[in-house]
Amino acid sequence: MLGVFSSAIVTPPEELVAAGCRTPSPKISSTALVNRFLESNTSAVSLQIGDHVHLAYTHQNESALQPRSFAVKDEIFCMFEGVLNNLGSLRQQYGLAKSANEVVLVIEAYKALRDRAPYPPSHVVGHLIGNFAFVLFDKSTSTLFVASDQFGKVPLYWGITADGYVAFADDANLLKGACGKSLASFPQGCFYSTALGEIRSFENPKNKITAIPAAEEEIWGAKFMVEGSTVLAAMK
Repeated sequence: MLGVFSSAIVTPPEELVAAGCRTPSPKISSTALVNRFLESNTSAVSLQIGDHVHLAYTHQNESALQPRSFAVKDEIFCMFEGVLNNLGSLRQQYGLAKSANEVVLVIEAYKALRDRAPYPPSHVVGHLIGNFAFVLFDKSTSTLFVASDQFGKVPLYWGITADGYVAFADDANLLKGACGKSLASFPQGCFYSTALGEIRSFENPKNKITAIPAAEEEIWGAKFMVEGSTVLAAMK
């Protein structure tokens, strides 16, 4: 799956901008990135949403244990990859039919958060148990909401293209050729919301997210870590 968003929707993360500046490397435009995805996935579906958003997805080469799904409801577009282990109980919680799948559930959970929920977004994502990553765009409010499960079982990456678009994808090599060193793995157990304007941990929402410069030989320009994590502590 691939989601590409202009700076009118998402402000390029400073950490990824800095990573690209530290080690300049070739990049391509957002349009070229989308075209590359479509050319390598002949069965892909592509959607242009206004002037600032492009989504594309395919079932080609998907894992049976991590299927991809897509849905649109009330101008909310969502691409989901993975499986929720507690889908049954969440259907009941949100009053959904037994036929509702993961991507429909995520849209409904987001709508509840947007329209009437008295709790922070970390609670909504924190209720999702399983292996997953999703990219959701609300056209009515121009809001982007992205999340990855707490174990990072479903790969998700983000980077900045040559023309300053922020791209999310489940294929690191796809973004490497488009974003150069302005590229990072999306941190597990975290979500990004343009409504908040930052990335946060949904397990430890008060803990700061820190970007660590990656080693020169790695494909990443930076690594995002949650303050207090054992991995970050070991790196200090």
